[in-house]
Amino acid sequence: MSSKAKRFWTPGPVIVGAGPSGLAAAACLKERGVPSLIIEKESCLASLWKLKIYDHLQLHLPKQFCQLPYVPFPREYPAYPSGQQFITYMEAYANHFEIEPLLGQEVQWAKYDAAMGHWRVKTHEYEFMCRWLIVATGENEVPVLPKIPGISEFRGRLLHTSTYKNGVEFRASKVLVVGCGNSGMEISFDLCKNGAQVSLVVRDKVHILPKKILGRSSFAISVWLLKWFPVDVVDRFLLFCSRLVLGDTKQIGIQRPKMGPLQWKNSVGKTPVLDDGAFAKIKSGEIKEASLFNQKNNNNPQDSYPKNWKGKNGVYSVGFARQGLLGISMDAHKVADDIASQWNSETRHLWLDS
Repeated sequence: MSSKAKRFWTPGPVIVGAGPSGLAAAACLKERGVPSLIIEKESCLASLWKLKIYDHLQLHLPKQFCQLPYVPFPREYPAYPSGQQFITYMEAYANHFEIEPLLGQEVQWAKYDAAMGHWRVKTHEYEFMCRWLIVATGENEVPVLPKIPGISEFRGRLLHTSTYKNGVEFRASKVLVVGCGNSGMEISFDLCKNGAQVSLVVRDKVHILPKKILGRSSFAISVWLLKWFPVDVVDRFLLFCSRLVLGDTKQIGIQRPKMGPLQWKNSVGKTPVLDDGAFAKIKSGEIKEASLFNQKNNNNPQDSYPKNWKGKNGVYSVGFARQGLLGISMDAHKVADDIASQWNSETRHLWLDS
């Protein structure tokens, strides 16, 4: 291969990442008549979902809040689709919009050329030049492993949730799960059901809500109530229902933030845990709640939601709003609208000799 990368000018945006964020952005742009190019470092689209989810993963929210723009989930899908069903949905989504990502192209660097007013995006084979750059690699693309003093002396098995598949191989083993988010709770529950002895470390104060209230999704109820009532009123309702269904989380050592769950999500970006059975195991002592500590994470856009999607010089982000799959759709529409307003329909692809 030549030492010089082949160089291309692409008139529309270059999108980095072929997961749900990248696919949604490309679809929204296409609906507005703007072409785009997705580049993806892995050999498949939706690589995080195909390579790094556990077997029993289900979407935390009802499917109507997780669908990508313009294409609903199949009617036969359950209210909470499985991870594999979501993968099938994304593949069908890409086919529907004829989205063909350029796979196996990891971005080595991206630079803005102020003199020419465009971005240069370099992979190991190509250099793309474009007016707009959309980062859609996702909030969870890179596993975060905390630096734990003395971990080098640990003789047991250490793994991140991205490599966890199921609890069968941990039967009768003692397992410590660090982190009390939705994934931590679900994996603890899965381990417990498979006969592991589970302890759960709570990193910080956290809101735990029942996944359903009176047979309906807690999230769907809160969305409906927000049409009529302010956030603080809806928060009080959710906390009241949570106490009725789950009891007082403080009694087992899990402290709630002073802000309500929705206000906490909007202000800090932390998603409430939607419990589907793990909390009962903690109350019964089958999952043991361990110590509490804090850790910061700064791998997010400089501006927080709802201003997270647009930067300077034509750079955008999709999927970093900390609003889950619903946030992806909102970001994709905003980015596509903004770029479409600048789009020059006369632009053509140009080949630039290396």
